[in-house]
Amino acid sequence: MDPLLDQDEDELEAAASAAAASSGSPAGGAPNLDAILSIPVTVQIVLGTTTMPVAKLMKLGRGAVITLDQKVGAPVNVLVNGRVVARGEVMVMDDDTSRFGVTLTEIVGSA
Repeated sequence: MDPLLDQDEDELEAAASAAAASSGSPAGGAPNLDAILSIPVTVQIVLGTTTMPVAKLMKLGRGAVITLDQKVGAPVNVLVNGRVVARGEVMVMDDDTSRFGVTLTEIVGSA
């Protein structure tokens, strides 16, 4: 075998290893997810929505009731960064009855 050919292959392997290391990929080629998993996202639970004219909005005060489009017991939407990713049911937390939580009942697939 030609020693120069072996040297070129070794250099290519070293360059590939260096490129993988600089891209954050471990030697096995799997991506390093630590950087992605630490990105903060906004999670919102939407109980319902409504539409009203600005004049009615301006008249709202303490104790006013705003009727939403959802019925009691209907699933609520779980949004991550503004996109619906799941639906669930509102529940009262066992450890602190002054707080609510959501039990996920459906994971919404991407369209």
